[in-house]
Amino acid sequence: MSCFPVRLQEVRQAVSVCLRSLTVWAVRLTGSKYGCGGGGCGACTVMLSRYDPQTKHIHHFSVNACLMPVCQLHGAAVTTVEGIGSTKTRLHPVQERIAKAHGSQCGFCTPGMVMSIYTLLRNKPQPTMEEIRETLGGNLCRCTGYRPIIEGYRTFCEVISSFISGFHHGQTETSGKEKLLPLDPTQELIFPPELIRMAESEERATQTFRGERMTWISPISLDELLQLKSQHPQAPVVMGNTNLGLDIKFKGVIHPIIISGFRVRELFEVTEKPEGVCIGAGSSLSTVRSVLEKCVCSLPAEHTQTLAALLEQLSHVAGEQIRNVATLGGNIASAYPNSDLNPVLAAGRCSVVLQSREGKREVPLDKDFFVGFGKTVLKPDEIVLSVFIPVSRKGEVVRAFRHAPRKENALATVNAGLRVWFEEGSNVVKEMSVYYGGVGPCTVSAERTVQQVIGRPWNEATLSDAYRALVDEVTLGASAPGGKVMFRRSLTLSLLFRFYLHVLQHLKDTVRPPSKHAGQSRQTAAEHWVKNYDVPSGQSEQDPVGRAVQHQAALSHATGEAVYCDDFPRTQGELFLSVVTSARAHARITHIDVSRALSMPGVVDVFTADDIPGKKFRSFTGIDEEILAQGEVTCVGQMVCAVVADTKPHAKLASAAVKVHYEDLPDRIFTVEEAVEKRSFFLPQREIQRGDVTKAFQEADHVYEGEIRLGGQEHFYMETQSMLVIPLGEEKEMKVYASTQHPTMVQEAVAETLGIPSSRVSCHVKRIGGAFGGKVTKTSILASITALAAWRSERPVRCVLDRGEDMLITGARHPVLGKYKVGFMSDGRITAADVRYYANAGHTPDESVLVIEKILLHMDNAYNILNLCSQSAACKTNLPSNTAFRGFGVPQTLMVIENMVNDVAMVLGRPAEEIREKNMYKETSLTHYKMEFDPENLLRCWEECKERSELDRRRLDVARFNQQNRWKKRGIAVIPIKYGIGFAEGFLNQAAALVHIYKDGSVLVSHGGTEMGQGIHTKVQQVASRELDVPLSMIHISETSTSSVPNTCPSAASFGTDANGMAVKDACQTLYKRLEPIRKQDPNGTWQSWVAKAFLERISLSATGFYRGHDLYMDWVKQEGRPYAYFTYAACCSEVELDCLTGEYRTVRTDLVADIGQSINPSIDIGQIEGAFMQGLGLYTMEELKFSPSGVLYTRGPGQYKIPAVCDVPLQFNVYLLSGSHNPHAIYSSKGIGEPTLFLGSSVFFALKEAVAAARSDAGLSGPFTLHSPATPERACVACSTCFTQMIPQAETETTQPWALELP
Repeated sequence: MSCFPVRLQEVRQAVSVCLRSLTVWAVRLTGSKYGCGGGGCGACTVMLSRYDPQTKHIHHFSVNACLMPVCQLHGAAVTTVEGIGSTKTRLHPVQERIAKAHGSQCGFCTPGMVMSIYTLLRNKPQPTMEEIRETLGGNLCRCTGYRPIIEGYRTFCEVISSFISGFHHGQTETSGKEKLLPLDPTQELIFPPELIRMAESEERATQTFRGERMTWISPISLDELLQLKSQHPQAPVVMGNTNLGLDIKFKGVIHPIIISGFRVRELFEVTEKPEGVCIGAGSSLSTVRSVLEKCVCSLPAEHTQTLAALLEQLSHVAGEQIRNVATLGGNIASAYPNSDLNPVLAAGRCSVVLQSREGKREVPLDKDFFVGFGKTVLKPDEIVLSVFIPVSRKGEVVRAFRHAPRKENALATVNAGLRVWFEEGSNVVKEMSVYYGGVGPCTVSAERTVQQVIGRPWNEATLSDAYRALVDEVTLGASAPGGKVMFRRSLTLSLLFRFYLHVLQHLKDTVRPPSKHAGQSRQTAAEHWVKNYDVPSGQSEQDPVGRAVQHQAALSHATGEAVYCDDFPRTQGELFLSVVTSARAHARITHIDVSRALSMPGVVDVFTADDIPGKKFRSFTGIDEEILAQGEVTCVGQMVCAVVADTKPHAKLASAAVKVHYEDLPDRIFTVEEAVEKRSFFLPQREIQRGDVTKAFQEADHVYEGEIRLGGQEHFYMETQSMLVIPLGEEKEMKVYASTQHPTMVQEAVAETLGIPSSRVSCHVKRIGGAFGGKVTKTSILASITALAAWRSERPVRCVLDRGEDMLITGARHPVLGKYKVGFMSDGRITAADVRYYANAGHTPDESVLVIEKILLHMDNAYNILNLCSQSAACKTNLPSNTAFRGFGVPQTLMVIENMVNDVAMVLGRPAEEIREKNMYKETSLTHYKMEFDPENLLRCWEECKERSELDRRRLDVARFNQQNRWKKRGIAVIPIKYGIGFAEGFLNQAAALVHIYKDGSVLVSHGGTEMGQGIHTKVQQVASRELDVPLSMIHISETSTSSVPNTCPSAASFGTDANGMAVKDACQTLYKRLEPIRKQDPNGTWQSWVAKAFLERISLSATGFYRGHDLYMDWVKQEGRPYAYFTYAACCSEVELDCLTGEYRTVRTDLVADIGQSINPSIDIGQIEGAFMQGLGLYTMEELKFSPSGVLYTRGPGQYKIPAVCDVPLQFNVYLLSGSHNPHAIYSSKGIGEPTLFLGSSVFFALKEAVAAARSDAGLSGPFTLHSPATPERACVACSTCFTQMIPQAETETTQPWALELP
């Protein structure tokens, strides 16, 4: 049952239980996924339906199951992804279309995407593209890049341009809407009739639910609510649980009594009056939006200023799922300093009605209402009953502005509500209000600034005085929470200026400034074209290689049937493990007190490093890393001990009760500069040299020195670290189910930790919900800890990290400081380069030494620099260890080199692409490590990219746009890449496979690669289908298991299909050859008849396959080698439009040309290209990891850490595959593509840098300038050096510690 009614008398113990826990553990529906636990990713989206007995209407709305309290669900129907369709019965069109559009890779986010769109379609069967885009705004995906998801759901729109599922040559499964299942609203699930009867006949009564630590009371009348609030003044009133739920989950806040106002009808009343509209405080933000839209349509325009401003803000507040439950009153009462609505409500002369048992009072929402962080004038026994929003008056202008780290579904950095009222028939200001959020502990009123304007005409002189007053009035200290002090202060000026321009336009000023477009344009769906890609002529129709075959698990992803590690049913006696982490960056452990934890309910065990029977450490690059800290901790987040309990909540509570006593140690190191100063490195350091650098510098026409800092990047795989360990009860056998890229490493780690042979441990991986390099080393350590818990308890143990824990413990991409000295001639030829790389490795080595090696090996990118020298170092610091991440150091090294090339262009005043082209490899050449290669396809990608992007024409268009616009600038950049494929450590390139043919002809394939969204299982099935000459439908891949294929290598380095595909090919060829005599005897037989005959003739129908791999190596003493099997080439051109006032940008267009040889599956490869590009866009322009001055990670979830969302997809996104490419070094002439195109996201960075340069030119600045990565709006805005940023005095940092560390 997957559409189920909720009757709370059946779930009496559900006080602290969220809906997702109910669906997973009580109802056994696992389609709803845990992605963040805070409503920020949408992976847990389900549909709620409620019947209103007064209107007789059924309301459908999407919610985050991870936040929705079960106690709030009485009388609701819950529909999960399993309820709308199944591969066992029938698919729903919304499931089919995302699968056929290739919109699912790892699949972990797919059920949430499906349910968001399903809910939209239940309310509006023919939505607009804007509605689809907005609906998906609350859902995150780390794999696809969103474009195919948008394309799949475009088919539901009233107007459909065309449905593109990858290619136009008719060889895909769907090339038009006519091949898709039709959407028939009459066939949808009905609302459960018993809930209708219950709603119409049930006697309403107060509900009370008592749990272990909290009591939930749900009254039915306003009087009863006020009575309860009077009796329990400290008890919070909960409505949507989007604020309180986060405090309980992540801050450990406990409320003995919780009062729910959800059933009090007076809180939802809406009354429209001539003076304005009164909205019940319990109304959801979605309801408020609907009410305001109705009012705006029905009222004269001059009366809708405040309403329209609120509507503008509401469209950006959170995602659809949050807006459906978060309430207007809750937004006001929580009084968050960066609330998007409070500044507008305050500026718009709104008021609130507060009520207690003593009576009502109406209070204006003004400067006196908000009295501090999270504090208002509400008395402890008062509630917010309603909010009154007045209509605007003639001559009154109201506007709202906001800036956030991401365009949508992100808390604002700074926002503003501004209102001005003019004397009738003039531009003299009669009245004005200016309120800001994000620049103080609560909503701030700029009263002194307003006084500079009132009574004066609306002109530049008046506003100039206002700016000066605002600089003095709104201030922030250098250590202000949230940081970005200069930027936030400059935004107050910029937003006021934008309001000034808006009002000028409203007054129909005769002078219309070029900067009139101060608002950010709304993104439409990404357009997409793909070059035709035809399979070779004469290829059998049955041969799937080279065809756009749908991901083998796409439909299972879309229906929620795909099983991930945490989806395995709970077994009898199963326990849950929670780790205790260090709270200090560098300290000696003096004592671990576990007594309180052991006495808590459900706790079974607490253990430390002393309890490990085998090895207490893991060795990754020849240096030991402790499994659990022994005696000393060296970073915040280091694992100290573990707690095992009967449930996850009990384990979490007990782990918080463990008291670790420390003695702080001196000399903490956080930045690479500190590490260099104190010579804190992991050895060896690496260096490489070519030519005579000293002489080349002497002979160069120009020498320039520069640097760039690159921040780290969180993997943010949608499925957090997950594992289940089951002791089998005999012979010390352990079965491990883990979400890991390297099953053999997990197997070995568990065996060594327990002191048993590897043959007693089997590791199984069904699929992984994203990995990107982050599920190798730390996963093996976590699996070891979990296995130890299972070993000690002799019971199954499950460990699933919360998102915050995962981000704290597992590390990220290495932050890097790159310093360079470059010599070049006046014609742009680079003749010498000296480059130094310093990577922040963290407190343990992990794979950092291998990362800095790859940094050096790729430092040339596409450029033939004859004289160069370079050094790289892994700096040992007291931060969590950084680890492998898609690209493995290449995105960092190439960014340094491309920035260097860009600086050369800026010094010479030439277009950057001209300098890039002049220095490219032109013919068969040797790299700086003496590996020969032919750059022909690199040059072809470059030329085709320039041609398809219309670079020459668009560069003129950009120049014209910049000349005509003062506050908006555009930039365009084209970037090449040469990426080496394979492991430099030759032994890691091997692979094995096991293929069984059963008597009915079906085929089971096992190989060493793990499926994590990259489509390796699908490609391997295509390989087996070709080699055995059987349909894909007869080939099955169940899982990756060390008991089927031993001694596997990690699925990494874009080499998974290359190696495992060859191993499977070898096994299949062996079997095909064995069947050859049977085929000759019966040439007209079928595959099934041949297999049956072979069995009768005792021919083995099982075979292993092996691929030795390339003999790759790198000799660092001789500084030469062949570390890569071949190179993947690509080029990318991106154009951006930058708002110089706020630093916000949009990617107008991206054209990408990739050489991937002869693609085994073009749809999967294009998905990898697009997903990697978007991940690179995030790395270089958005994603920031922030640490406190004491080394504590601030950014521990989607609320603080922003990855790209639907709103960040380029408005036009074109991907082309280079034709006529062949690669003799890989299976079927294909090429690895998983990692290379991530770096091409830097094309957006360099386009931004060009736009910033145009803004600086207007400010009288020229030449190279500093823009570190990521080029966040803060950095871009400050670099533009507008008059507003120049007004802000530099913060005093010498005596005040900044809010966050400046890494690397």
